[in-house]
Parts: sequence; structure tokens; C-alpha cells
Amino acid sequence: MTNQIEIQTSRLILKSITPAIIHELFNTKSEEEIKAYFGFDDAGFEHHKEMHEKGMETHRLSIFVFLMIEKESGLPIGVCGFHTWNATHRRAEVFYNMRAENQKRKGFMTEALKVVLEYGFTKLNLHRIEALIAAENEPSLRLLMRYGFTKEGTMREDYVVDGKNEDSDCYSLLKWEWQKNSM
Repeated sequence: MTNQIEIQTSRLILKSITPAIIHELFNTKSEEEIKAYFGFDDAGFEHHKEMHEKGMETHRLSIFVFLMIEKESGLPIGVCGFHTWNATHRRAEVFYNMRAENQKRKGFMTEALKVVLEYGFTKLNLHRIEALIAAENEPSLRLLMRYGFTKEGTMREDYVVDGKNEDSDCYSLLKWEWQKNSM
């Protein structure tokens, strides 16, 4: 796989997914192979196919995502990484998602986010990592607080969910804060 990075934690294997890797998969693998690799359903496949066909990056913005694979089962269980990564300004928005309800509340995302934040600050040379969450998303709020994110405010009607504009609470973590918390 094109320059794929792999990081292991006690229970997870994190495999990097970049625009180049997505293009390589869609250019060389069948739909079934791509679905198996990512653990996609039809909607996930179509979403990434559209990303492949329409583009995922510009001259200044890109993505860097890790596919989360549970070591015990060998299956993909979620993603954790960065979108709207702006290398010029050294900032990105972190996002994360568990695929199945039965994988939630087991500490997988806590385990993954720790190394993803470290990778962002040390390898991607980020200075600022942002997170946008719904105010009622208590699990995400607890996760961000665990790593020292600071609430900056509310972005009004920032995201479209099921055809409706909804607010997002904006949190951030700066490199020096992360370094202070990591010691």
C-alpha cells in the first residue's frame, strides 16, 4: 500500500488512510475488496467512491485518517483522524467514529485518540487540533475533556444533520497544552 503507516496500541492496529491510498484502492481493487478492507456498508463505499472521483484535497487542505482495526478480531471497527488539515497553518479538525454500537463504551476511541493526537502534533507538525461536536454528545465531550481540549464557543447552525442545520460546540487543543498534559 502506498506509504501506509501502521501504529499499534494494546488492542488496536491503526492504519493510515490518505487520499493517495484511497485512490490506489479504488483503482486496483474490486468493490467487495474495498468494502472488506474498510468494513464498509454500501453507503460507506459510495461516500468514499465519491471522494475518490470528486477529490479530497486542494492545494492547501487534505485529510489524514486512521482505520481502527481490533487486534482480537482483525476487523475494522472505526476511524479516527483529521479532516480539513491545513498544513500551511498547522491546524486540523479531528474526527472519530465507531462503526458498530457493540464496540462503543469499551475504551477503543480513548486508546486510538491518544496516539492520533500524538501523531498529529509530532508527525503532521500540527499546532492546533479542533473538534466540533453536538452539545448533547456526552461521550465525545468526555473524550475531549480527557485530553485537555478547551471549549471555545458554539458555531451556530454549522452542520447539516438529516437536512437540518444544527449548532456545533468548538473545542481546541494546542500543541503546548498537549505537551504539558502528556508529561
